[in-house]
Amino acid sequence: MDIILKENVEKLGFKNEIVTVKNGYGRNFLIPQGLGILASESARKILAENLKQQAKKEETEINAANKIATELPKLDIVLKANVAEGGAKLFGSIKTIHFTDAVSALGHTIDSKFVKLPKIKELGNFEAEVRLHRTVSISIPFKVIAK
Repeated sequence: MDIILKENVEKLGFKNEIVTVKNGYGRNFLIPQGLGILASESARKILAENLKQQAKKEETEINAANKIATELPKLDIVLKANVAEGGAKLFGSIKTIHFTDAVSALGHTIDSKFVKLPKIKELGNFEAEVRLHRTVSISIPFKVIAK
């Protein structure tokens, strides 16, 4: 089932994006909650016209996202975590909120909804996948060290 999203939905997509979902998810959650509408032919035509009108506005957003995308990988992001005695294994794991807090401490704000981290349970170097815009996605390297 194709759905046109009315709002940004975590781990699904952005506003005005056409996504394919299972029938039950679309009928029982997205449409009743007002998060999306059925992507019929007329709805697709209306969406296309709206996207044409928003193209110039979106162009400035893409330029801003590209500017941030060039700055973020240059940052030296270090996350501190509690470690078991004499080992490299963490107590718990690193969550997206830890990553976004570290980035905001360096002067940039990113939405934690659009950050994907691998499962981190030990010290080392990792990469986070950050989606800044519908068309702009970057990979940011960071380190996890002991407190």
